[in-house]
Amino acid sequence: MRLLVIGGSVFLGRAFVEEGLRRGWDVTTFNRGKTQSDPAGARSVRGDRESEEDLARLAEAGPWDAVVDVCGYVPKVVGASVAALASAAATYLFVSSINARPGWPSEPVDENSPQHGGDPQAGPDDGDYGKLKVGCQLAVEQGFPGRSLILEPGLIMGPHDRAQRLTWWLSRTAQGGRVAAPGAPDNEMQLIDARDIAIFGLDRIEAEDSGTYLVSGTPANTTWGEFLDLCLAETGRKAELVWVPDEILTEHEIAVWTELPLWAPREGEFTAVWRPSSAKAIGAGLRCRPVAESVRDTASWLFGPGGMDEAFGPSRTGREAKGISPEREEALLRAAAVVGDQR
Repeated sequence: MRLLVIGGSVFLGRAFVEEGLRRGWDVTTFNRGKTQSDPAGARSVRGDRESEEDLARLAEAGPWDAVVDVCGYVPKVVGASVAALASAAATYLFVSSINARPGWPSEPVDENSPQHGGDPQAGPDDGDYGKLKVGCQLAVEQGFPGRSLILEPGLIMGPHDRAQRLTWWLSRTAQGGRVAAPGAPDNEMQLIDARDIAIFGLDRIEAEDSGTYLVSGTPANTTWGEFLDLCLAETGRKAELVWVPDEILTEHEIAVWTELPLWAPREGEFTAVWRPSSAKAIGAGLRCRPVAESVRDTASWLFGPGGMDEAFGPSRTGREAKGISPEREEALLRAAAVVGDQR
């Protein structure tokens, strides 16, 4: 099999490249070569997807059995790639997002849930992230009719993650001390490893499949308590978790998703944040490794040579790069202690 990955040097794209190489496929990446090196064994075509000349040169390097596009955010840009490659590839797999479904995160969603309106000709300022992703999907479906695969991931983790979610928690627990743990330990989560998305996507390519799959992981595959305990275990148990209820986090205006990465209050508009359905994908063969394996492998990469630089940038540590400030965290810890005394 000949595989082209648009992107391919970081995180999910890298997972697709490495999985293709593991299968013995002939894998080519297309990127500008500015972020980091491609996985060893992959061929590289350097170029900018917004350049007609570079796309034409890329098409001449084909043909491919499939294209995997992990870095499409603007419909008209994706449409240009689709047009250039329509006769050079058999299948086009586009990685979209669960944000394509406006019902999420306030209600459970699956492939039958309504999508945002989208325009395949839209530019970068013609909508928010979810609408633009839908526009990208439409561009792919129109350019590869009956030959397109759309994957809509939920919350992704795993080695080479630069989104600073699991990596932030590993970095924070490694620092030790009292750590503000959000919500309650029995609150359920639903996470998926980038490598499992890549395996599923390439399996669907081999099966000559088409259509849309929501890939958010196995329902309730961990809880906040289990997740953070895994982080503690991988960082020498130098930290102490202090559970801070949602109401305190809300009172202190803690930013959802970012200040305490992955946290969202259980009530209100985030009621179903951890309840999207991957039933269709699971029925088609999606298999998700244990969260413990993902945390272990991510920690091994993060604390290995170059891991922190890749995850957070060479001039920043995890806590400085993203997440709650020490002062804000201390205020939460004091507030949680007061509530605990009152009880």
